[in-house]
Amino acid sequence: MAAPPPGSNLDPRARQLLRTLIARHIRDGEPVGSQTLARHAGLDVSAATIRNILSDLEEVGLLSAPHTSAGRVPTAQGYRVFVDSLLQVQPLAGGELARLRGELAGSGGGTQSLLGSASELVSAMTHFVGVVSVPKREQFAFRHIDFVPLDGQRVMAILVFADHDVQNRIIQTRRPYEASELERVANYLNTHFAGRPVAEIRQTLLHELNAARSEMEALLSHTVELAEQALAPADSDDMLVAGQTRLIGVQDLSDLDRLRDLFEAFARKREILQLLERTVHAPGVRIFIGEETGLAPLEGVSLVTAPYAAGGKVLGVLGVIGPTRMAYDRVIPVVQATAEALGAALKPDAAAP
Repeated sequence: MAAPPPGSNLDPRARQLLRTLIARHIRDGEPVGSQTLARHAGLDVSAATIRNILSDLEEVGLLSAPHTSAGRVPTAQGYRVFVDSLLQVQPLAGGELARLRGELAGSGGGTQSLLGSASELVSAMTHFVGVVSVPKREQFAFRHIDFVPLDGQRVMAILVFADHDVQNRIIQTRRPYEASELERVANYLNTHFAGRPVAEIRQTLLHELNAARSEMEALLSHTVELAEQALAPADSDDMLVAGQTRLIGVQDLSDLDRLRDLFEAFARKREILQLLERTVHAPGVRIFIGEETGLAPLEGVSLVTAPYAAGGKVLGVLGVIGPTRMAYDRVIPVVQATAEALGAALKPDAAAP
């Protein structure tokens, strides 16, 4: 049988002391001693009793004592107990929530612009790093396509998606196409496939080509050649990051080597994106504290995430990366509210059914 997690059987006095110590440490950034707790914990016990309880909390791995101080600071496990069972989170105030929704709704542009605004907003509201995973374009419904002949065997495809994102793609064809041929192909795609997801369109075209006969076969073969490239998954940013420089002045992240490793992880994006994708189907807010991320560069930080959805379909994850000593009672509702506002700002018909 697995051992119970640290902190699962704390008595009320120990819970109150741990809650008070972590709250004071988050606020002040300094180790917290027994005298301070005696004044602020609201317990009618002696400083000696408090010291004994702190020793017990240290023994089970929830607190540690810096060598240069008589006070104690929370460990990653201590923060985990605090977040899971001691923290009281209040939703954003009505005025703040209205401003957040208004700024996202008024950001304009397509999905990419909206996601960028969301990451900037969550960074500005928390003073940490905002991250948001970008939905794969195949998740969005296709609305309209046009083809424009270029020089030689090159054609420009102009795609409009249901979220109003517009993409121009240059494709190489096996032979030159006349403008009239391209128009026929575009009309066929727009008539038969508008409102359907991109991946489904490509699959359906191949199936119909195999079953086609007579004059339709030529049109479908041309359509498949053009659509396979025009509707292929495009290379794009998988994750948007905002506010990295906000971490430079954070007291807990003053180690330049660790800060450099963290910035390199932001630049690579791959590991952080994989971490975000682990939470995409988890409802509500998820929190990774320190080494829980499984990523060495993120061992000194916490990640708070929430999925965002449109049209009943989860499209990606929004989050905040900051020091483990963050005001979780503030960051959690900001992340949750921003993810909900982002989903509401995305067009409800944007996601493929």
